[in-house]
Amino acid sequence: MRNVESRRRLIAGLEDSLGSTILSALTDSAVVEIMLNPDGQLFIERIGVGMEFSGDMTPHDAQIIIGKVAHALGTEITSGKPIISGELPIGGHRFEGLLPPVVSRPSFTIRKKASLLIALSKYVEDGLMLEAQASVIRDAVANRKNILVSGGTGTGKTTLANAIIAEMVSVAPDHRLVILEDTAEIQCTARNAVTLHTSDTVDMQRLLKSTMRLRPDRIIVGEVRDGAALTLLKAWNTGHPGGIATVHSDTAFTALTRLEQLIAEVSQQPMPDVIADAVDLIVSIERSSTHGRIVRDIISVSGYRDGAYDVHSAVSPQLLNKNSKDRQGTLYVA
Repeated sequence: MRNVESRRRLIAGLEDSLGSTILSALTDSAVVEIMLNPDGQLFIERIGVGMEFSGDMTPHDAQIIIGKVAHALGTEITSGKPIISGELPIGGHRFEGLLPPVVSRPSFTIRKKASLLIALSKYVEDGLMLEAQASVIRDAVANRKNILVSGGTGTGKTTLANAIIAEMVSVAPDHRLVILEDTAEIQCTARNAVTLHTSDTVDMQRLLKSTMRLRPDRIIVGEVRDGAALTLLKAWNTGHPGGIATVHSDTAFTALTRLEQLIAEVSQQPMPDVIADAVDLIVSIERSSTHGRIVRDIISVSGYRDGAYDVHSAVSPQLLNKNSKDRQGTLYVA
């Protein structure tokens, strides 16, 4: 009971420090991100609106917030350890806090969790995706193809991954899903699912090694961002097909190059053949100035031959050109 009361007081204190503007933004489904710059200016990004100036905060108040989040996470942040990353204890949103000397004054960013579970059919209905593209994704899920969702920052990779995972659950409700994340963003309604999170002492690569002993049917990684990419690809290649992961990349094809870069962190060999064997489909989502977030490309990867990846568009150019002008686009929470 003492620990519960202590936790309650900690969260109450953090809420008081965050203030009404940020607390209101945390409960606003239209908010994507909350950003405090080192100069004390607060910006809030909302769906369909973009970033707006939302007030000022003193360095003292910002440092108190960062310190309380660190305390809630069971760690500390100092000038010798000036960066903290983790889940905000209010809502589980992604929190990144920084102190001098890496910034001139305390600053932080709160990335809201994906609050909507959107079906692939809704993507089509709202013009973010063509029916032909949705059909390709559904076929890949049904045939246990490994899918990589690529996109830049804030393009909605996680939201799209959640939609694809929902399709997995619908097609194969008895499959055991093992989900690995740095912060809790994946939404999964599967009856048989295990979610693992990284920590200061357990990284993604270590989680992936444990995953192999958890009897997964499908392996899902929230975001591949380091040398753990090689471990994931090997897992997909050794009897665990039908998984999904996201990767930061501007186009579908450059997602392959991004994987090579990540693998280079742990191997002197680029291993394009391993990448080509493991990745079957790459779905690229991007921001569009006229349509919001849209699925731009879907490519199939068939192998690696003569020094090049064997890739082709998974949707015929005729179908893409036929319907692309009709897209309306909606900005969903990333």
